[in-house]
Amino acid sequence: VWLQLKMWITVTIIVASLIAVIFKYAFRRSGPNPFEIDTREPLKPMVTVKKEKNKVLKQGFLASKVPENLDAIVIGSGIGGLGVAVLLAKVGKRVLVLEQHDRAGGCCHTFSEKGYEFDVGIHYIGDLLEHKPFRCMVDQLTNGQLQWEPLDNPFDHVVLGPPENRRIYPIYSGTNRFPDELKKCFPGEGAAIDEYMRLIKKAGRGVWFLALLKLVPVPLAKFLVYTGLAGRLSSFFRMASHSVTEVVSELTENKDLRAVFSYSFGTYGNMPKDASFSMHSLLVCHYLTGAWYPKGGASEIAYHMIPIIEKAGGAVLVRAPVNRILFNDNKEAIGVSVMKGQEEVHVRAPMVISDAGIFNTYNQLLPKELQAMPAIQNQLGMMKHGEGGLSIFLGLTGTKEELGLKADNYWIFKENNIDELAETYMKGKREESVKNVPFVFVASPSAKDPTWEERSPGKSTLSLVSFAKYEWFEDWKNDKVTNRGAEYKNLKEILCDSILEVVTSVFPKITRDKVEHSYIDAGTPITNSHYIGCPKGEIYGADHGIARFSPECSATVRPRTPLKKLYLTGQDVFLCGFAGALAGALTCGSAILHRNLHLDAVAMANKTKPVNVKKLE
Repeated sequence: VWLQLKMWITVTIIVASLIAVIFKYAFRRSGPNPFEIDTREPLKPMVTVKKEKNKVLKQGFLASKVPENLDAIVIGSGIGGLGVAVLLAKVGKRVLVLEQHDRAGGCCHTFSEKGYEFDVGIHYIGDLLEHKPFRCMVDQLTNGQLQWEPLDNPFDHVVLGPPENRRIYPIYSGTNRFPDELKKCFPGEGAAIDEYMRLIKKAGRGVWFLALLKLVPVPLAKFLVYTGLAGRLSSFFRMASHSVTEVVSELTENKDLRAVFSYSFGTYGNMPKDASFSMHSLLVCHYLTGAWYPKGGASEIAYHMIPIIEKAGGAVLVRAPVNRILFNDNKEAIGVSVMKGQEEVHVRAPMVISDAGIFNTYNQLLPKELQAMPAIQNQLGMMKHGEGGLSIFLGLTGTKEELGLKADNYWIFKENNIDELAETYMKGKREESVKNVPFVFVASPSAKDPTWEERSPGKSTLSLVSFAKYEWFEDWKNDKVTNRGAEYKNLKEILCDSILEVVTSVFPKITRDKVEHSYIDAGTPITNSHYIGCPKGEIYGADHGIARFSPECSATVRPRTPLKKLYLTGQDVFLCGFAGALAGALTCGSAILHRNLHLDAVAMANKTKPVNVKKLE
């Protein structure tokens, strides 16, 4: 009896000690807090003159522009890079952000062609109710200057089947309205829809443990992983090993409903049979409270973050391709080398943070001897490249009313067998696949932005997004980006025709003759590689399949790298997309500042939440 009692006392002490250590890091708040003060300011007039905005977004690199006494260098000005730079700036750090493109913003940048302005990566953002932590965080990172316009409700439409047998299912936001409207579309499937909602919410609630695994000390993280405690303590990890197809197939025999449950896989880039249900759950939960678009377009995001970095003594400089990270003999990052023409310019700082993605950072920017380190190779072995993104930018003459465009999105599939369609397409021969793109996402940035008509009267834009194999276009990767030859141009024209045929069948007011007298161009995976620096044209960073969300991978790929003073931020640290990359920035900032910034953002939201909101909830 005494031996059993002794054993249980020992177990209790171990468990209590473990819980105490977990709580220590979960609630760690020893460093400075970027969210200590509410920095929102009264709204300033929106700047719409491009020349004025470019003074902020297009500051070219010169050695003379590099601030002195830097505290950190950030490689890449995507939202993960700008996000962590602003967090550090808010606690007084002097940060230099270096961008290889000619404008800041990463996938949040815009470009103009023939009088049309196009967003390249921001189509809609969820979870932006004013009193919620995510909205609070975004407001603090832009000093309250970034404005958001809600999309229509329904905000998405799932289109299945050919024109002669087309089914369109509206997707509504609202914790109750989303399932209630689905039940109207699928009578008799109420139990399946309710169970889907239960599982979605259950998986989503456990995501806090994903951040925790990346912040606790490595030995503790390994203990939680290899004892199986990570799976037991987190519903996110319990469900992460199940694919979307596996889960929805068990819920219903209705193939259209299965497709509707799975439709948003395009937002993270994995076909349903390869996608983690937990990742999918986060996405569904993200839009339950609504969908929004930035007023003034995506460039407003970087435009309102850069001044905060500059106010603290930092800078955001473009046309600044980093070709390597500099290290001392102790394997500590001490700066970067920037190519200025044929000349290398060394910029030094006591810390380097990379938003260039894990593959660029480890395979391109490290010296060969450091690339070969087992810890580096171990992380690379756990990740793989995501699929290449395909974008078509369509500029049209006519207002949104004239063209039948609204502030919503369409997800168009040739049929409801999504896995089969996607696999046939991606594994097919290039010449055949480009003629039969089975899935396309359609959105109108101009219809979503209430300032558009004032800025570009009588014009409209469409963003059409799908996926394509990088290997289909690899032969032209080294050609001049504006002149890749007749064969490449012809391939893009075939892609555009294939996708336009689908789009015009859904939007009858967008006729072929209107398209011919407007602007159209395609961005392929090698286009993405050139402009946003992704090695295989992947718009969502490293692959977001099931393996990515194993407890082991989640605990191993973290902001603090195996090399001292070198950190990772953005999509590859946490999750893809705007919200995921910002979560990566928050996680990186937490590791650097030695406090849980996720909880600080929640605390700030609670502090600034209006009293009447609490009553309504």
